[in-house]
Amino acid sequence: MSGIVQSNIVRSSGAIAVAASGLNWVSTVVTGATLTAEAGNGYFINTTSNICTVTLPSSAEVGDQISLVDYTRTWGTYSMFIDSNGLNYQGQDDTYTVEYDTTGETVDIVYSGATKGWIPLNDDTVADAPSPPPTQKALFAYGGSPGGYINVSNLVSSSGVIASDTTGVGTARSALAAATYGGDKAIFGYGTTGSNSSLTNLVNNSGVVATDTTGVGTAREWLAATSYGGDKAIFGYGVSGGYVTTTNLVSNSGVVASDTTGVGTARGYLEAATYGGDKGIFGYGSTGSYSSLTNLVSNSGVVATDTTGVGTARQYLGAAGYGGDKAIFGYGYTGSNLSMTNLVNNSGVVSADVTGVGTARRVPSATSYGGDKAIFAYGYTTSYVSMSNLVSNSGVVASDVTGVGTTRNAGNAAGYSLSA
Repeated sequence: MSGIVQSNIVRSSGAIAVAASGLNWVSTVVTGATLTAEAGNGYFINTTSNICTVTLPSSAEVGDQISLVDYTRTWGTYSMFIDSNGLNYQGQDDTYTVEYDTTGETVDIVYSGATKGWIPLNDDTVADAPSPPPTQKALFAYGGSPGGYINVSNLVSSSGVIASDTTGVGTARSALAAATYGGDKAIFGYGTTGSNSSLTNLVNNSGVVATDTTGVGTAREWLAATSYGGDKAIFGYGVSGGYVTTTNLVSNSGVVASDTTGVGTARGYLEAATYGGDKGIFGYGSTGSYSSLTNLVSNSGVVATDTTGVGTARQYLGAAGYGGDKAIFGYGYTGSNLSMTNLVNNSGVVSADVTGVGTARRVPSATSYGGDKAIFAYGYTTSYVSMSNLVSNSGVVASDVTGVGTTRNAGNAAGYSLSA
């Protein structure tokens, strides 16, 4: 190893860890799609033609350092990813995605020990890395059926296949909301059993629905929920004797907080989805008349004021994230059933109507699945249905797939599990 050793740390092995100023800079520029890095080295990473995944050492000692440089100023086009190889990175395990995509960036990292693992001394975008891995599976649950309120659930595989009914757990109800929390779990909450409810039911990362948890906050129906912050969730708006703007935050352990005074126009019959990787959007619904208003949710769970609506004002629709950082609103009701959709980009901007695919219907449920895709299922045409429509990772809705499970509407859905 060459270089000047100065202000260095003596490691537990008795060896001296090299400071960033004394790294051994590898003269061969890295142009391949993979690199296995060694502690004490600096690397020039050229991503002109492809992304590069840098695998860190599988074992490290406190004070170990590695430096990575955007040699051709192309990380903004083809990113540099870090595989922490079993060790933590900024306190997160190696299931998290560590991506650097800023042109001209330099990443200097040092190993701090098992708890936090590798920590950037300098990376220009500390807040953006690491990011949580996407959920792979999902489930539809609860709703109203020809026989009344139900609590059955249907699991969705990482390839978008809906399974047959699973015997229900918890109080049967409809007009509830659901979202992913904790990165790999889900929560169903609120709704109606004939009267408004604030009950919640947690779903573990195996898709098992838990028994009722005593409700927190204002009992209401026809609300919406979305993930935010990568591992938390929020319930918002709804109907409780009238339209409300109340929200309730959900921690990354699934604990629902008390009411937060609402922001924006009070409404119900709306939907919500995650976008931008760590933010959320509430949209559409009814204020007494059909609405296309939206309200963005920051990655700290703060709801913004109304954004002027785009597309056809409607209620009884569904929404889900897709593509890893975008969202889609779809279907709904304006006095007649619809099959139109509206895409949301990764900045939270809603696009104009896209002509619908599949059977027009109202009150479907929707969720992400497979890491970057979405699915709409169930709903009501002139009768309860169980058909589904897959959404690609580019936001294209596929034609109807024959339904599985009990026909119903006004249930909800959410993603769970980091494993396919």
